Amino acid sequence: MLTGKQKRFLRGEAHHLNAIFQVGKDGVNTNQVKGVLEALDAQELIKVKLLDSCPDDVNTVALELSVQTKSDVVQIIGHTIVLYKASDKGLYKLP
Repeated sequence: MLTGKQKRFLRGEAHHLNAIFQVGKDGVNTNQVKGVLEALDAQELIKVKLLDSCPDDVNTVALELSVQTKSDVVQIIGHTIVLYKASDKGLYKLP
């Protein structure tokens, strides 16, 4: 669980990132979860974009992705979700 200060720091770090995954009309599937997990292991901080055709709510998708990947939701803004999961690489030093 991230503190408010840690979330604020990660929001600033994620500002310049582009969304590397999109959730469309099929919703969240196992291949996407696997890809998101691999990306989190490599980058620690990623953005996921929900397309207009996604049948699920952004909060539902964020919760589902965070539970299945054991990551933290840093921010939900519009149709974009920012996820963080610490890895052995230690790319981000949290305050």
